[in-house]
Amino acid sequence: MAKLSIQQLSKTYSNGVKALDNINLEIENGLFGLLGPNGAGKSTLMRTLACLQEADSGTATLDEINILQDPSSLRKVLGYLPQEFGVYPRITAQQLLDHIAILKGISQRKERKELIEYLLHKVNLYEKRHKSVKGFSGGMKQRVGIAQALIGNPRLIIVDEPTAGLDPGERNRFHNLLADVGQNVIVLLSTHIVADVSELCTEMAIMNHGSIVYKGSPITAMDKIRGMVWQKTIERSELEHYQNDYVIISEKMVAGRPVIHIWSENDPANGFTRVEPNLEDVFFSHIHPTGTTLNPVN
Repeated sequence: MAKLSIQQLSKTYSNGVKALDNINLEIENGLFGLLGPNGAGKSTLMRTLACLQEADSGTATLDEINILQDPSSLRKVLGYLPQEFGVYPRITAQQLLDHIAILKGISQRKERKELIEYLLHKVNLYEKRHKSVKGFSGGMKQRVGIAQALIGNPRLIIVDEPTAGLDPGERNRFHNLLADVGQNVIVLLSTHIVADVSELCTEMAIMNHGSIVYKGSPITAMDKIRGMVWQKTIERSELEHYQNDYVIISEKMVAGRPVIHIWSENDPANGFTRVEPNLEDVFFSHIHPTGTTLNPVN
């Protein structure tokens, strides 16, 4: 079983932004969700682990490989699907995978052919293998992206914001594919979409302002705030009043009216009803606008 160990990893950019602030994580086989808002530092962490940029301090190891000091060894066992997966104009899915397989050192044509056919079947694109990738839908491009990330029997697969922009059907197909892939390797899933982590991951971390503010299982996190989340449907004109009087975790529009979730250890009365917490409540309680964690669930 592979193990990814990150210890005291830090990175500050030249403009003074501390993108990584003493990150510590231990991750084993399976799907691990890294959840955080845009600008939390997720992509910086992903690029550092993929050896696309250097950290200022700290260590990162994948089993016996020192990622920061021996990037060439890491790349041999790494699959990476970046947030923007670019493709060559007019190249087919089969040609793209063949090209990447050559770059990854698979020199025997017969071996490449068998591998590419296997991967195209796995991501359900075999019938489209001679079609230009440029004309694929967003979900199909992401499936090609996962196929190229699987070349070379990786031990670590990093996927950065993989479902952003996908329609619900494509997103479900991509989820099924990731769940299948994650049975045998470490899949590090970085996203700002709470449902991706809720539906896929048994372990997760929440990142905000360059720091890890929670690590554990989604179920445990929800259990720890059970009984402290309250809901009420209000009028839009009342929102500012409720923001002043209550600790609002989140708000969303339902049938044209705001539905707010608030944090309270005691019954707030005033028409609020206690609700079962979801992962969105956990997420927003850790990235509260005040910059503080509303509950000590670490």
